[in-house]
Amino acid sequence: MSLVYSPPRFRYIAAVCISLLSVSCTKKPQMNPMMLMMMQAAPVRAVAATRADVPLDVSAVGNVEAIAMVDVKSRVAGQVLRVAFHEGDNVAKDQLLFEIDPEPLNRQIAQIQADLAKDAALETQSRANVAKDEAQIKQTRAAADRGLQLSKEGIFSKEQTEQVVATNDSALASLEADKAGVESAQAAIKSDRARLAQTELQLVYTKITAPIAGRAGAVNLKAGNLVKDNDTAMVTLLQIAPIYVSFGVPQQLLPEVQKYNAQHPLRVEASAQGGEPATGVLRFIDNSVDTTTGTIKLKAQFDNTGRSLWPGQFVNVRAQLLLERDRVLVPSRTVQTGPQGKYVWVMDSGKQTVAMRPVDVLRIFKPADAIEQSVIGKGLEPGEMVISEGQMRLFPGGKVRVLAPEGPAGMPGGAAAPGAL
Repeated sequence: MSLVYSPPRFRYIAAVCISLLSVSCTKKPQMNPMMLMMMQAAPVRAVAATRADVPLDVSAVGNVEAIAMVDVKSRVAGQVLRVAFHEGDNVAKDQLLFEIDPEPLNRQIAQIQADLAKDAALETQSRANVAKDEAQIKQTRAAADRGLQLSKEGIFSKEQTEQVVATNDSALASLEADKAGVESAQAAIKSDRARLAQTELQLVYTKITAPIAGRAGAVNLKAGNLVKDNDTAMVTLLQIAPIYVSFGVPQQLLPEVQKYNAQHPLRVEASAQGGEPATGVLRFIDNSVDTTTGTIKLKAQFDNTGRSLWPGQFVNVRAQLLLERDRVLVPSRTVQTGPQGKYVWVMDSGKQTVAMRPVDVLRIFKPADAIEQSVIGKGLEPGEMVISEGQMRLFPGGKVRVLAPEGPAGMPGGAAAPGAL
């Protein structure tokens, strides 16, 4: 057997090579997880951009207000004789609500009527006295004239002349007194008649009727209670058909509201939580902007025949300004926000890849019974497929795997999309 000499250097190199070869044969190569994920198709859902007519709406939270509210009070003091309605009733205009005991006023009327009869009798008596005084004056004036003539002729003495003249003057004074008595009786009759009319009016006020048609609230005074005139509100009436809904819109929209309302009264929809929407028309635009909120107050009137709107209730309000034709729509969840603004992921259906597309979002639109939509001004055409779910794993040019298509409204479902895996 022969031995071959190997220098130590070569033996070291050979050992290293054998060691490296052994390591390379026992360990498998490993890849970067990020690279591995990028090589795989990302699972996504997609929806087609659609074209539709979109109403330009103003949305707000409104408050329902009664058009008229009246606190019913008594105009006379007395005891409540009866309540002629029930709490919560819908009452008609001029319907009897309360009755105050009329007996005290009836007695006052009887007393005034007696005073009126007495004053009328005094007037008659005074007029008779005037007639008597006038007849007497004719006699005393003639006697005075004769006495003065006889005095000039020296037949009557001075005393006799003064006596007949004084008798005439006394008759004249009595006539003036009786005429004043007639005037006093006439004034007393006028006063009695005024008091009678006032008392009869108060008697009318003992029957309290509804000044407006509306719904009655709680009754604050029951039968048997004493009430003062113009004191406690006995009941409050609210007019709820028709009814107002007040709401505020940003001051920036005021020119648009004024413009379209001048063409025709704006249609306004109001709906309570879970209720059917009611339709009304805009009736009032406030004369100033609220400086604390930057909004202006509007009021819409609703017929409210079904009593679906209730005073004090908060409702969702939507007013349609105009109808924009042929707008491009996508579900709002497809729109992303980046450093450069809004964008969407657009899918190339043939290559099953995606690209980042900047878009101009004009506004948000919420159709009835559908998901929220974004109105696109520029950047998309109808029919283009945009990614609605799974955007977090996307990158420009990346492969995608469509899980299921979505309908125009953005709701998942339906048959598998062409090319879907």
